[in-house]
Amino acid sequence: MVKYVDDWKDYKCVDTGSGEKLEIIGNVRVRRPDPWCIWSKQNKQVWDDVDAYYHRSNSGGGYWEYRKNINEFWNINYRNYKFRVSLTPFKHIGLFPEQAYNWNFIEEKLSGTKDKKVLNLFAYTGAASIVAAKSGASVTQIDASRGMNEWAKENAKLNGVDNKIRFITDDVIKFVEREIRRGNKYDGIIMDPPSYGRGPNKELWRLEDNLYELIDKTLQLLSDEPIFFIVNCYSSGITPLILENLLNNTIKNKYNGQVETNELGLPVNNQNIILPCGIYGRWSK
Repeated sequence: MVKYVDDWKDYKCVDTGSGEKLEIIGNVRVRRPDPWCIWSKQNKQVWDDVDAYYHRSNSGGGYWEYRKNINEFWNINYRNYKFRVSLTPFKHIGLFPEQAYNWNFIEEKLSGTKDKKVLNLFAYTGAASIVAAKSGASVTQIDASRGMNEWAKENAKLNGVDNKIRFITDDVIKFVEREIRRGNKYDGIIMDPPSYGRGPNKELWRLEDNLYELIDKTLQLLSDEPIFFIVNCYSSGITPLILENLLNNTIKNKYNGQVETNELGLPVNNQNIILPCGIYGRWSK
């Protein structure tokens, strides 16, 4: 059964269909594409009342149509966490609300611990880093985009944990290989690898071809008594069962513990459905 949280106050997925989703982010109503919404719209009139509408371009990419003045950045809250959001040129908002299910897990696993170290790979704007840091861990965040790390630093300041997170702009594979040589270890690892990209030597990265190697290599950075390992996937070529097999074959084979994999989703207010939002795999003691 798909996993989701239903206690967001500052975010709602209102309606979905025909390749789009309608959301309320803080007090901003947004309409943007979502390839998983392959069903038809049922309540078409609600889709016209929006503050911003992302149009796809036939030549690739797209643009925002603003129907009222919207700040470049604004803040939304989840529980006791604050996140800076924005309407980016690539339709993203700087946050994946469905990941709250994993944030709760991170908070739970770090509760009552001391002096734990967490590594967040492909960390984007740092939401998971903020949760780990506010839960008492010291965090190292890696992302290849300097802009994403700068955004993450703003999130860290909002939450009062900027002194507990080390921000590194680097290729993830290169960083992991250097950390292995240095002998550095972490008690928890989070990764959100892209479906496609370029490797350290400009070779084509494809998640289905490279995920096993990435997980197997990164496991060398776990401490002798690790707490958790989280992998998020947004590629249709990786299913929960494939990810379960991968984690059983790697981390569970070494540390025992428990493996959990499933789909992540968002409840849709106007429809009795859950919007699929990728999959996750988690290992914990």
